[in-house]
Amino acid sequence: MVSFEMSDRKKIGLGLTGFGVFFSILGIIFFFDKGLLAMGNILFISGVTLTIGLKSTMQFFMKRQNFKGTISFFVGFFFVVIGWPILGMILEAYGFIVLFSGFWPTLSVFIQRIPILGWLFQQSFIRSWLDGNQGKRVPV
Repeated sequence: MVSFEMSDRKKIGLGLTGFGVFFSILGIIFFFDKGLLAMGNILFISGVTLTIGLKSTMQFFMKRQNFKGTISFFVGFFFVVIGWPILGMILEAYGFIVLFSGFWPTLSVFIQRIPILGWLFQQSFIRSWLDGNQGKRVPV
């Protein structure tokens, strides 16, 4: 069995990322509250930076294939900060999907190992859809 050590910096980064997602969801629930959405964005970006490191974060966002997603995500972040949360969240969602589209197969394997969600994702209609989309990037 493979074991890995998690540093305190990575633990704090994962916590900040989790709080960022939590505040973003809370901001959406409270009718696109720009304060909660902005706080969620800041926590999410700082959490990702602490988790994978500043250099890796910059390399990820500056990859040529991720350029449209990066621009969309940060323009959406800007719109949330200046007070246009609905347009900002639409742009951020598009940017998030484009940026992290390469991670969906890994995420589906992880979800299949969670007790209740794993059973749901192993059903034939969902499994055939996941297998059909394996390794495909979102067209941009």
